[in-house]
Amino acid sequence: MIRLLFTSGRGPAECRIAVANAVAALITEATALGFDTDHLEGPRPDKHGPASAVVVVHGDGAAAFARPWIGAIQWTAQSPLRPHHKRKNWFIGIVELPALPDAPKAINAGDVRFEAFRAGGPGGQHQNKTESAVRAVHLPSGLAVVAREERSQHRNKALALDRLAALLRLQGELAAIAARTEAHAAHDQLERGRPVKRFKGAAFRAA
Repeated sequence: MIRLLFTSGRGPAECRIAVANAVAALITEATALGFDTDHLEGPRPDKHGPASAVVVVHGDGAAAFARPWIGAIQWTAQSPLRPHHKRKNWFIGIVELPALPDAPKAINAGDVRFEAFRAGGPGGQHQNKTESAVRAVHLPSGLAVVAREERSQHRNKALALDRLAALLRLQGELAAIAARTEAHAAHDQLERGRPVKRFKGAAFRAA
C-alpha cells in the first residue's frame, strides 16, 4: 500500500482542476493494472476541484507503480476559466505520505452496507466463480471501498472494514494536514522546473 497526497500548492483554480484530473488519471491507470484504490478530497473543495486529495493504492507492487507519479505534475493547457490568460503551464505536486503509525480503530459493522460480486485479477485472469469480492459502504460518511484479495467473502468483509476505518482516520488526518504548517511546506516544495509527468489539453492527456 502507498498513500499519495495531491496538492495544488498555492496555485489558482486551474491547479485545482489539475488536481482533480491527476487523481482521476492515476486511478484509471491503477485500475487498468489491477490495483484497488481509495481516495478522499481535502476540505472545502470548490466547483473546480479540491486544493488537495489523498489516493491510497493497495496491492503488491503498489509502491513501485505509484512512485513515478511522486513529484511535480505539469499540465499545459489554455485556462478554461480565463481564456485570454497568457499562462498555459499549471503545476501541482504529489507527495508520499508516511504510513499510519497505529492500527485504525474498528468501526461498527452495522453502519456498513456490503455488496458482493465476483472477484477478478488483472486482465481478467484468476477469475473467481463465487461472489467473494465485496464493496463496502460506510453509511454515516458515504465512504466506499472494494476488497477482493482474499479467497473468502468473510475475509474480504473484514479487510473492507479495516480499509473503511483507515479511510475515516485518513479523512481526519487530511483535514489536519490542510491546517498545519507542514502542509504549507509540502505545498511550497513544488519543483516547477522538473515535472515527473506532463499532461496537455482540456482532455488531460499524457504528453
